[in-house]
Amino acid sequence: MKGLIADLDIIKEETQNADESCGFEVSKEENTGKSRKLYIESYGCQMNFSDSEVVTSIMKEEGFDTTADIEKADVVFINTCSIREKAEQTVRNRLNAFNAVKSKRPELLIGVLGCMAERLKTQLLEEEKVVDMVIGPDAYRDLPQLVSTAETGQKAVNTFLSREETYADISPVRLNSNGVTAFISIMRGCDNMCSFCVVPFTRGRERSRDPHSIVAEAKALFEKGYREVTLLGQNVDSYKWSPNAELKGKQQIERAGETNVVVFSDLIAMVAEIDPRLRIRFSTSHPKDITDEVLHTMAKYNNICNYIHLPAQSGNTRVLDLMNRTYSREWYMERVDAIRRIIGEDCGISSDMIAGFCTETEEEHKDTLTLMEYVKYDFSYMFFYSERPGTLAAKKYVDDVPLEIKKRRLNEIIDLQRKLSLERNQRDVGKLHEILIEGESKKSKDHLQGRNSANKVVVFPRENYQPGQYIIAKVTDCTAATLIGEAVEEVKF
Repeated sequence: MKGLIADLDIIKEETQNADESCGFEVSKEENTGKSRKLYIESYGCQMNFSDSEVVTSIMKEEGFDTTADIEKADVVFINTCSIREKAEQTVRNRLNAFNAVKSKRPELLIGVLGCMAERLKTQLLEEEKVVDMVIGPDAYRDLPQLVSTAETGQKAVNTFLSREETYADISPVRLNSNGVTAFISIMRGCDNMCSFCVVPFTRGRERSRDPHSIVAEAKALFEKGYREVTLLGQNVDSYKWSPNAELKGKQQIERAGETNVVVFSDLIAMVAEIDPRLRIRFSTSHPKDITDEVLHTMAKYNNICNYIHLPAQSGNTRVLDLMNRTYSREWYMERVDAIRRIIGEDCGISSDMIAGFCTETEEEHKDTLTLMEYVKYDFSYMFFYSERPGTLAAKKYVDDVPLEIKKRRLNEIIDLQRKLSLERNQRDVGKLHEILIEGESKKSKDHLQGRNSANKVVVFPRENYQPGQYIIAKVTDCTAATLIGEAVEEVKF
Protein backbone atom coordinates (compact mmCIF):
# COMPACT_ATOMS: atom_id res chain seq x y z
CA MET A 1 0.00 0.00 0.00
CA LYS A 2 2.90 2.39 0.75
CA GLY A 3 4.08 2.00 -2.83
CA LEU A 4 0.64 2.87 -4.17
CA ILE A 5 0.48 6.00 -2.00
CA ALA A 6 3.93 7.10 -3.17
CA ASP A 7 2.85 6.58 -6.78
CA LEU A 8 -0.23 8.75 -6.21
CA ASP A 9 1.86 11.54 -4.68
CA ILE A 10 4.14 11.53 -7.75
CA ILE A 11 1.15 11.61 -10.11
CA LYS A 12 -0.42 14.54 -8.23
CA GLU A 13 2.83 16.51 -8.40
CA GLU A 14 3.33 15.79 -12.12
CA THR A 15 -0.21 16.72 -13.15
CA GLN A 16 -0.20 19.92 -11.10
CA ASN A 17 3.20 21.05 -12.39
CA ALA A 18 2.94 19.98 -16.02
CA ASP A 19 -0.63 20.20 -17.20
CA GLU A 20 -3.63 21.41 -15.27
CA SER A 21 -5.91 20.41 -18.15
CA CYS A 22 -4.85 16.78 -17.70
CA GLY A 23 -5.63 16.32 -14.02
CA PHE A 24 -6.03 13.49 -11.53
CA GLU A 25 -8.63 12.52 -8.92
CA VAL A 26 -9.26 9.63 -6.53
CA SER A 27 -12.70 8.72 -5.18
CA LYS A 28 -13.51 9.95 -1.70
CA GLU A 29 -14.34 7.78 1.31
CA GLU A 30 -18.08 7.29 1.76
CA ASN A 31 -19.78 4.83 4.07
CA THR A 32 -23.56 4.66 3.89
CA GLY A 33 -23.73 0.99 4.86
CA LYS A 34 -23.66 -0.50 1.37
CA SER A 35 -22.16 -3.97 1.12
CA ARG A 36 -19.44 -3.33 -1.48
CA LYS A 37 -16.76 -0.71 -2.11
CA LEU A 38 -15.72 1.06 -5.32
CA TYR A 39 -12.32 2.73 -5.77
CA ILE A 40 -12.04 4.99 -8.83
CA GLU A 41 -9.08 6.97 -10.19
CA SER A 42 -9.71 9.54 -12.91
CA TYR A 43 -7.22 11.09 -15.34
CA GLY A 44 -7.50 13.66 -18.09
CA CYS A 45 -9.99 16.41 -18.80
CA GLN A 46 -12.98 17.74 -16.88
CA MET A 47 -15.23 15.55 -19.01
CA ASN A 48 -13.53 12.46 -17.58
CA PHE A 49 -14.13 13.66 -14.03
CA SER A 50 -17.77 14.31 -14.92
CA ASP A 51 -18.03 10.79 -16.37
CA SER A 52 -16.62 9.32 -13.14
CA GLU A 53 -19.46 11.00 -11.27
CA VAL A 54 -21.95 9.30 -13.61
CA VAL A 55 -20.19 5.95 -13.12
CA THR A 56 -20.31 6.35 -9.34
CA SER A 57 -24.03 7.11 -9.47
CA ILE A 58 -24.68 3.93 -11.46
CA MET A 59 -22.54 1.84 -9.11
CA LYS A 60 -24.23 3.26 -6.00
CA GLU A 61 -27.53 1.98 -7.36
CA GLU A 62 -25.87 -1.44 -7.51
CA GLY A 63 -24.94 -1.41 -3.83
CA PHE A 64 -21.50 0.24 -3.82
CA ASP A 65 -20.06 2.92 -1.56
CA THR A 66 -16.84 4.67 -2.61
CA THR A 67 -13.49 4.35 -0.90
CA ALA A 68 -10.18 6.20 -1.07
CA ASP A 69 -8.31 3.04 0.00
CA ILE A 70 -7.75 0.40 -2.68
CA GLU A 71 -7.22 -2.22 0.03
CA LYS A 72 -10.91 -1.88 0.96
CA ALA A 73 -12.19 -2.05 -2.62
CA ASP A 74 -14.16 -4.83 -4.28
CA VAL A 75 -14.01 -3.09 -7.66
CA VAL A 76 -11.32 -0.71 -8.98
CA PHE A 77 -11.95 1.52 -11.99
CA ILE A 78 -9.36 3.69 -13.70
CA ASN A 79 -10.92 6.34 -15.95
CA THR A 80 -8.37 7.02 -18.66
CA CYS A 81 -7.14 9.66 -21.08
CA SER A 82 -5.56 9.07 -24.52
CA ILE A 83 -4.81 12.66 -25.47
CA ARG A 84 -1.03 12.19 -25.06
CA GLU A 85 1.38 9.28 -24.79
CA LYS A 86 2.40 10.30 -21.27
CA ALA A 87 -1.20 9.99 -20.08
CA GLU A 88 -1.44 6.44 -21.40
CA GLN A 89 1.90 5.47 -19.86
CA THR A 90 0.72 6.77 -16.48
CA VAL A 91 -2.30 4.46 -16.70
CA ARG A 92 -0.12 1.46 -17.61
CA ASN A 93 2.08 2.19 -14.59
CA ARG A 94 -0.98 2.35 -12.35
CA LEU A 95 -2.24 -0.98 -13.71
CA ASN A 96 1.10 -2.53 -12.78
CA ALA A 97 0.64 -1.17 -9.25
CA PHE A 98 -2.91 -2.57 -9.10
CA ASN A 99 -1.53 -5.95 -10.12
CA ALA A 100 0.41 -6.12 -6.85
CA VAL A 101 -2.84 -5.74 -4.93
CA LYS A 102 -4.71 -8.23 -7.11
CA SER A 103 -1.98 -10.82 -6.69
CA LYS A 104 -2.85 -10.89 -2.97
CA ARG A 105 -6.61 -10.57 -3.53
CA PRO A 106 -7.53 -12.36 -6.77
CA GLU A 107 -11.22 -11.61 -6.24
CA LEU A 108 -10.55 -7.86 -6.76
CA LEU A 109 -12.06 -6.71 -10.07
CA ILE A 110 -10.23 -4.08 -12.12
CA GLY A 111 -11.77 -2.14 -15.00
CA VAL A 112 -10.41 0.39 -17.47
CA LEU A 113 -12.90 3.12 -18.42
CA GLY A 114 -12.93 5.99 -20.88
CA CYS A 115 -10.87 7.02 -23.88
CA MET A 116 -7.97 4.62 -23.48
CA ALA A 117 -10.44 1.75 -23.09
CA GLU A 118 -12.11 2.76 -26.35
CA ARG A 119 -8.84 3.20 -28.24
CA LEU A 120 -7.05 0.04 -27.13
CA LYS A 121 -10.04 -2.23 -26.43
CA THR A 122 -9.07 -5.89 -26.25
CA GLN A 123 -5.34 -5.07 -26.26
CA LEU A 124 -5.77 -4.14 -22.61
CA LEU A 125 -7.23 -7.55 -21.84
CA GLU A 126 -4.44 -9.32 -23.69
CA GLU A 127 -1.45 -7.24 -22.55
CA GLU A 128 -2.55 -6.20 -19.07
CA LYS A 129 -3.52 -9.50 -17.45
CA VAL A 130 -4.75 -7.60 -14.42
CA VAL A 131 -7.67 -6.06 -16.34
CA ASP A 132 -11.06 -7.76 -15.97
CA MET A 133 -13.25 -5.14 -17.68
CA VAL A 134 -12.83 -2.65 -20.54
CA ILE A 135 -15.65 -0.11 -20.79
CA GLY A 136 -15.93 2.73 -23.29
CA PRO A 137 -17.41 6.17 -22.44
CA ASP A 138 -20.85 5.35 -23.89
CA ALA A 139 -21.22 1.98 -22.13
CA TYR A 140 -21.54 3.01 -18.49
CA ARG A 141 -25.18 1.95 -18.23
CA ASP A 142 -23.94 -1.58 -18.89
CA LEU A 143 -21.63 -1.55 -15.86
CA PRO A 144 -23.84 -3.75 -13.61
CA GLN A 145 -23.94 -6.48 -16.26
CA LEU A 146 -20.21 -6.15 -16.97
CA VAL A 147 -19.35 -6.44 -13.27
CA SER A 148 -21.55 -9.54 -13.01
CA THR A 149 -19.79 -11.06 -16.01
CA ALA A 150 -16.34 -10.33 -14.54
CA GLU A 151 -17.38 -11.90 -11.22
CA THR A 152 -17.83 -15.23 -13.04
CA GLY A 153 -14.20 -15.10 -14.19
CA GLN A 154 -14.94 -13.99 -17.75
CA LYS A 155 -13.43 -10.89 -19.33
CA ALA A 156 -16.06 -8.16 -19.89
CA VAL A 157 -15.85 -5.66 -22.77
CA ASN A 158 -18.21 -2.99 -24.08
CA THR A 159 -16.74 -0.17 -26.17
CA PHE A 160 -19.79 0.49 -28.34
CA LEU A 161 -20.05 4.18 -29.33
CA SER A 162 -23.58 5.56 -29.27
CA ARG A 163 -25.17 8.32 -31.35
CA GLU A 164 -27.81 9.00 -28.67
CA GLU A 165 -26.32 8.46 -25.20
CA THR A 166 -26.03 11.60 -23.04
CA TYR A 167 -26.74 10.15 -19.54
CA ALA A 168 -29.23 13.01 -19.14
CA ASP A 169 -31.40 11.08 -16.67
CA ILE A 170 -28.55 10.10 -14.30
CA SER A 171 -27.87 12.34 -11.32
CA PRO A 172 -24.06 12.38 -10.89
CA VAL A 173 -22.47 11.70 -7.51
CA ARG A 174 -20.20 14.65 -6.81
CA LEU A 175 -16.79 13.16 -6.10
CA ASN A 176 -14.27 15.16 -4.04
CA SER A 177 -16.64 18.11 -4.24
CA ASN A 178 -15.97 21.37 -2.46
CA GLY A 179 -19.74 21.87 -2.28
CA VAL A 180 -19.46 25.16 -4.17
CA THR A 181 -18.57 24.34 -7.79
CA ALA A 182 -19.73 21.50 -10.05
CA PHE A 183 -19.51 20.30 -13.65
CA ILE A 184 -22.55 19.64 -15.86
CA SER A 185 -22.06 17.71 -19.09
CA ILE A 186 -24.22 19.29 -21.83
CA MET A 187 -23.11 17.20 -24.80
CA ARG A 188 -20.91 14.26 -25.72
CA GLY A 189 -18.58 13.41 -28.58
CA CYS A 190 -16.98 15.60 -31.22
CA ASP A 191 -17.53 16.11 -34.95
CA ASN A 192 -14.33 18.12 -35.46
CA MET A 193 -11.65 15.95 -37.02
CA CYS A 194 -8.56 17.82 -35.82
CA SER A 195 -5.72 15.80 -37.28
CA PHE A 196 -3.78 15.51 -33.99
CA CYS A 197 -6.73 14.46 -31.83
CA VAL A 198 -8.08 11.04 -30.81
CA VAL A 199 -11.32 12.31 -29.24
CA PRO A 200 -13.63 11.74 -32.26
CA PHE A 201 -12.46 8.12 -32.31
CA THR A 202 -12.71 7.54 -28.55
CA ARG A 203 -15.88 9.51 -27.75
CA GLY A 204 -17.86 9.26 -30.98
CA ARG A 205 -20.09 11.75 -32.76
CA GLU A 206 -21.58 14.89 -31.25
CA ARG A 207 -24.96 14.74 -29.55
CA SER A 208 -26.51 17.43 -27.37
CA ARG A 209 -28.41 16.87 -24.17
CA ASP A 210 -31.99 18.02 -23.57
CA PRO A 211 -31.68 21.60 -22.22
CA HIS A 212 -34.49 21.06 -19.73
CA SER A 213 -32.52 18.28 -18.03
CA ILE A 214 -29.47 20.58 -17.89
CA VAL A 215 -31.48 23.38 -16.26
CA ALA A 216 -33.03 20.90 -13.82
CA GLU A 217 -29.59 19.62 -12.80
CA ALA A 218 -28.28 23.17 -12.33
CA LYS A 219 -31.35 24.08 -10.22
CA ALA A 220 -30.87 21.01 -8.04
CA LEU A 221 -27.23 21.90 -7.48
CA PHE A 222 -28.13 25.47 -6.55
CA GLU A 223 -30.72 24.24 -4.05
CA LYS A 224 -28.02 22.04 -2.46
CA GLY A 225 -25.81 25.09 -1.93
CA TYR A 226 -23.63 25.02 -5.04
CA ARG A 227 -22.93 28.47 -6.42
CA GLU A 228 -21.12 27.78 -9.70
CA VAL A 229 -21.62 25.32 -12.55
CA THR A 230 -19.33 24.70 -15.51
CA LEU A 231 -21.11 23.50 -18.65
CA LEU A 232 -18.93 20.90 -20.36
CA GLY A 233 -18.57 19.74 -23.94
CA GLN A 234 -15.76 19.01 -26.37
CA ASN A 235 -17.12 21.97 -28.36
CA VAL A 236 -19.86 23.76 -26.44
CA ASP A 237 -20.44 26.29 -29.23
CA SER A 238 -21.82 23.55 -31.47
CA TYR A 239 -24.47 22.64 -28.87
CA LYS A 240 -27.80 22.31 -30.68
CA TRP A 241 -30.92 20.57 -29.47
CA SER A 242 -34.30 20.16 -31.07
CA PRO A 243 -37.39 18.20 -29.99
CA ASN A 244 -37.00 16.43 -33.34
CA ALA A 245 -33.78 14.92 -32.06
CA GLU A 246 -35.86 12.89 -29.61
CA LEU A 247 -38.18 11.55 -32.31
CA LYS A 248 -37.94 8.87 -34.95
CA GLY A 249 -39.37 8.29 -38.42
CA LYS A 250 -42.88 9.60 -39.03
CA GLN A 251 -42.97 11.64 -35.80
CA GLN A 252 -39.86 13.53 -36.88
CA ILE A 253 -41.34 14.34 -40.30
CA GLU A 254 -44.58 15.60 -38.74
CA ARG A 255 -42.71 18.01 -36.48
CA ALA A 256 -40.04 19.07 -38.98
CA GLY A 257 -41.56 22.55 -39.21
CA GLU A 258 -41.02 23.35 -35.55
CA THR A 259 -38.50 26.09 -34.88
CA ASN A 260 -37.89 25.77 -31.12
CA VAL A 261 -34.25 24.77 -31.57
CA VAL A 262 -31.99 25.56 -28.59
CA VAL A 263 -28.44 26.67 -29.41
CA PHE A 264 -25.64 27.45 -26.99
CA SER A 265 -26.46 31.14 -26.53
CA ASP A 266 -30.01 30.11 -25.58
CA LEU A 267 -28.79 27.46 -23.17
CA ILE A 268 -26.45 29.69 -21.17
CA ALA A 269 -29.24 32.27 -20.85
CA MET A 270 -31.61 29.56 -19.54
CA VAL A 271 -29.09 28.48 -16.90
CA ALA A 272 -28.21 32.09 -15.99
CA GLU A 273 -31.85 32.85 -15.27
CA ILE A 274 -32.08 30.19 -12.54
CA ASP A 275 -30.74 32.64 -9.95
CA PRO A 276 -28.30 35.59 -10.06
CA ARG A 277 -26.33 33.92 -7.26
CA LEU A 278 -25.45 31.00 -9.53
CA ARG A 279 -22.33 31.56 -11.62
CA ILE A 280 -22.01 29.95 -15.05
CA ARG A 281 -18.80 28.95 -16.78
CA PHE A 282 -18.31 26.75 -19.83
CA SER A 283 -15.61 24.83 -21.65
CA THR A 284 -14.43 24.28 -24.33
CA SER A 285 -15.12 26.80 -27.11
CA HIS A 286 -14.02 26.28 -30.71
CA PRO A 287 -12.78 29.37 -32.60
CA LYS A 288 -14.70 28.42 -35.74
CA ASP A 289 -18.04 28.21 -33.90
CA ILE A 290 -18.11 30.83 -31.15
CA THR A 291 -20.67 33.44 -32.20
CA ASP A 292 -21.37 37.07 -31.41
CA GLU A 293 -24.71 35.87 -29.98
CA VAL A 294 -22.83 33.92 -27.31
CA LEU A 295 -20.66 36.95 -26.53
CA HIS A 296 -23.67 39.28 -26.30
CA THR A 297 -25.43 36.82 -23.97
CA MET A 298 -22.33 36.75 -21.77
CA ALA A 299 -22.32 40.53 -21.66
CA LYS A 300 -26.03 40.62 -20.79
CA TYR A 301 -25.91 38.39 -17.70
CA ASN A 302 -23.66 39.35 -14.79
CA ASN A 303 -23.56 35.78 -13.52
CA ILE A 304 -22.11 34.36 -16.76
CA CYS A 305 -18.40 34.60 -16.08
CA ASN A 306 -16.21 36.70 -18.35
CA TYR A 307 -13.82 33.94 -19.27
CA ILE A 308 -13.39 31.90 -22.47
CA HIS A 309 -11.07 28.99 -23.11
CA LEU A 310 -10.39 29.42 -26.83
CA PRO A 311 -7.72 26.92 -27.97
CA ALA A 312 -5.62 28.23 -30.85
CA GLN A 313 -3.14 25.30 -31.07
CA SER A 314 -0.93 27.30 -33.47
CA GLY A 315 -0.53 30.87 -34.67
CA ASN A 316 0.26 29.95 -38.27
CA THR A 317 -2.43 29.43 -40.92
CA ARG A 318 -0.58 26.70 -42.83
CA VAL A 319 -0.06 24.68 -39.66
CA LEU A 320 -3.69 25.25 -38.64
CA ASP A 321 -4.71 23.87 -42.02
CA LEU A 322 -2.56 20.76 -41.46
CA MET A 323 -4.21 20.41 -38.07
CA ASN A 324 -7.61 20.62 -39.78
CA ARG A 325 -8.70 23.36 -37.40
CA THR A 326 -10.81 24.95 -40.21
CA TYR A 327 -9.92 28.55 -39.35
CA SER A 328 -7.03 30.87 -40.13
CA ARG A 329 -4.81 33.03 -37.96
CA GLU A 330 -6.82 36.06 -39.13
CA TRP A 331 -10.15 34.41 -38.24
CA TYR A 332 -8.89 33.62 -34.75
CA MET A 333 -7.67 37.18 -34.22
CA GLU A 334 -11.04 38.55 -35.35
CA ARG A 335 -12.80 36.36 -32.76
CA VAL A 336 -10.48 37.69 -30.06
CA ASP A 337 -11.20 41.24 -31.23
CA ALA A 338 -14.93 40.49 -30.93
CA ILE A 339 -14.47 39.23 -27.35
CA ARG A 340 -12.59 42.38 -26.36
CA ARG A 341 -15.15 44.59 -28.12
CA ILE A 342 -18.35 42.96 -26.84
CA ILE A 343 -17.33 41.73 -23.36
CA GLY A 344 -14.36 43.95 -22.57
CA GLU A 345 -10.60 44.02 -22.14
CA ASP A 346 -10.83 42.29 -18.74
CA CYS A 347 -12.42 39.13 -20.16
CA GLY A 348 -10.11 36.23 -19.38
CA ILE A 349 -8.92 34.26 -22.40
CA SER A 350 -6.88 31.06 -22.23
CA SER A 351 -5.61 28.72 -24.91
CA ASP A 352 -4.02 25.40 -25.82
CA MET A 353 -0.75 25.52 -27.75
CA ILE A 354 1.11 22.71 -29.51
CA ALA A 355 4.81 23.16 -30.25
CA GLY A 356 6.53 21.30 -33.08
CA PHE A 357 3.60 19.97 -35.08
CA CYS A 358 4.51 18.08 -38.26
CA THR A 359 6.64 20.18 -40.69
CA GLU A 360 6.37 23.31 -38.49
CA THR A 361 9.20 25.71 -39.41
CA GLU A 362 10.98 28.18 -37.17
CA GLU A 363 9.08 31.09 -38.76
CA GLU A 364 5.78 29.31 -38.20
CA HIS A 365 6.71 28.75 -34.57
CA LYS A 366 7.36 32.50 -34.29
CA ASP A 367 3.82 33.09 -35.60
CA THR A 368 2.56 31.26 -32.51
CA LEU A 369 4.60 33.57 -30.30
CA THR A 370 3.31 36.69 -32.06
CA LEU A 371 -0.28 35.44 -31.78
CA MET A 372 0.24 35.01 -28.05
CA GLU A 373 1.56 38.58 -27.86
CA TYR A 374 -1.48 39.82 -29.80
CA VAL A 375 -4.07 38.06 -27.64
CA LYS A 376 -2.22 38.39 -24.32
CA TYR A 377 -3.60 35.18 -22.86
CA ASP A 378 -4.21 35.03 -19.14
CA PHE A 379 -2.91 31.46 -19.14
CA SER A 380 -2.44 28.52 -21.49
CA TYR A 381 -2.09 24.76 -21.56
CA MET A 382 1.10 24.11 -23.51
CA PHE A 383 2.57 20.90 -24.94
CA PHE A 384 4.91 19.66 -27.60
CA TYR A 385 3.37 17.51 -30.32
CA SER A 386 2.98 13.83 -29.47
CA GLU A 387 1.80 11.63 -32.33
CA ARG A 388 -1.25 9.56 -31.40
CA PRO A 389 -1.85 6.29 -33.25
CA GLY A 390 -4.97 6.25 -35.38
CA THR A 391 -5.25 10.01 -35.83
CA LEU A 392 -5.33 11.69 -39.23
CA ALA A 393 -1.91 13.24 -38.59
CA ALA A 394 -0.39 9.85 -37.84
CA LYS A 395 -1.78 8.51 -41.12
CA LYS A 396 -0.99 11.50 -43.36
CA TYR A 397 2.08 13.31 -41.99
CA VAL A 398 5.59 12.57 -40.83
CA ASP A 399 6.39 13.59 -37.26
CA ASP A 400 9.60 15.23 -38.47
CA VAL A 401 10.39 17.95 -35.93
CA PRO A 402 13.22 16.64 -33.69
CA LEU A 403 12.35 16.24 -30.01
CA GLU A 404 15.01 18.70 -28.84
CA ILE A 405 13.55 21.37 -31.14
CA LYS A 406 10.02 20.62 -29.90
CA LYS A 407 11.18 21.02 -26.31
CA ARG A 408 13.04 24.25 -27.04
CA ARG A 409 10.01 25.74 -28.81
CA LEU A 410 7.74 24.64 -25.97
CA ASN A 411 10.03 26.32 -23.45
CA GLU A 412 9.86 29.54 -25.46
CA ILE A 413 6.05 29.34 -25.43
CA ILE A 414 6.03 28.67 -21.68
CA ASP A 415 8.44 31.53 -20.95
CA LEU A 416 6.35 33.95 -23.00
CA GLN A 417 3.11 32.81 -21.38
CA ARG A 418 4.60 33.27 -17.92
CA LYS A 419 5.48 36.85 -18.89
CA LEU A 420 2.01 37.51 -20.34
CA SER A 421 0.26 35.98 -17.32
CA LEU A 422 2.20 38.24 -14.99
CA GLU A 423 1.40 41.31 -17.10
CA ARG A 424 -2.31 40.46 -17.17
CA ASN A 425 -2.35 39.88 -13.41
CA GLN A 426 -0.50 43.11 -12.72
CA ARG A 427 -3.38 44.97 -14.40
CA ASP A 428 -5.63 43.72 -11.58
CA VAL A 429 -3.51 45.03 -8.70
CA GLY A 430 -5.32 47.82 -6.88
CA LYS A 431 -8.71 46.84 -8.31
CA LEU A 432 -11.80 45.41 -6.63
CA HIS A 433 -13.05 41.99 -7.74
CA GLU A 434 -16.13 39.93 -6.94
CA ILE A 435 -14.91 36.54 -5.70
CA LEU A 436 -16.77 33.29 -5.08
CA ILE A 437 -14.99 31.60 -2.17
CA GLU A 438 -14.22 27.95 -2.97
CA GLY A 439 -12.18 26.82 0.04
CA GLU A 440 -8.87 27.00 1.83
CA SER A 441 -5.71 28.13 0.12
CA LYS A 442 -3.48 25.24 -0.92
CA LYS A 443 -0.59 26.72 1.08
CA SER A 444 -2.21 28.02 4.27
CA LYS A 445 -5.26 27.22 6.40
CA ASP A 446 -5.22 30.86 7.47
CA HIS A 447 -6.15 31.91 3.93
CA LEU A 448 -9.11 31.23 1.68
CA GLN A 449 -9.19 31.23 -2.10
CA GLY A 450 -11.74 31.79 -4.82
CA ARG A 451 -11.91 32.94 -8.41
CA ASN A 452 -13.01 36.14 -10.03
CA SER A 453 -15.15 36.30 -13.13
CA ALA A 454 -12.07 35.99 -15.37
CA ASN A 455 -11.18 32.64 -13.73
CA LYS A 456 -8.19 33.98 -11.81
CA VAL A 457 -7.45 32.56 -8.37
CA VAL A 458 -7.47 35.14 -5.56
CA VAL A 459 -5.96 34.29 -2.15
CA PHE A 460 -6.85 36.36 0.93
CA PRO A 461 -6.88 36.13 4.77
CA ARG A 462 -9.64 33.86 6.10
CA GLU A 463 -11.14 36.16 8.76
CA ASN A 464 -14.75 34.96 9.26
CA TYR A 465 -15.62 34.20 5.65
CA GLN A 466 -16.84 30.80 4.46
CA PRO A 467 -16.82 28.80 1.20
CA GLY A 468 -19.86 29.60 -0.93
CA GLN A 469 -19.91 33.27 0.00
CA TYR A 470 -19.41 36.03 -2.53
CA ILE A 471 -17.06 38.78 -1.43
CA ILE A 472 -15.48 41.91 -2.82
CA ALA A 473 -11.71 41.59 -2.62
CA LYS A 474 -9.08 44.21 -3.25
CA VAL A 475 -6.04 42.84 -5.07
CA THR A 476 -2.83 44.06 -3.44
CA ASP A 477 -0.18 41.91 -5.14
CA CYS A 478 0.20 39.08 -7.63
CA THR A 479 2.37 36.38 -9.10
CA ALA A 480 2.10 35.03 -12.65
CA ALA A 481 -0.37 32.41 -11.37
CA THR A 482 -2.26 34.02 -8.48
CA LEU A 483 -3.81 37.26 -7.32
CA ILE A 484 -3.22 38.17 -3.67
CA GLY A 485 -5.62 40.41 -1.83
CA GLU A 486 -7.86 41.15 1.10
CA ALA A 487 -11.59 40.88 1.61
CA VAL A 488 -13.41 44.20 1.71
CA GLU A 489 -17.02 43.11 2.23
CA GLU A 490 -19.50 40.32 1.60
CA VAL A 491 -21.70 40.72 -1.48
CA LYS A 492 -25.41 40.98 -0.64
CA PHE A 493 -27.90 39.89 -3.31
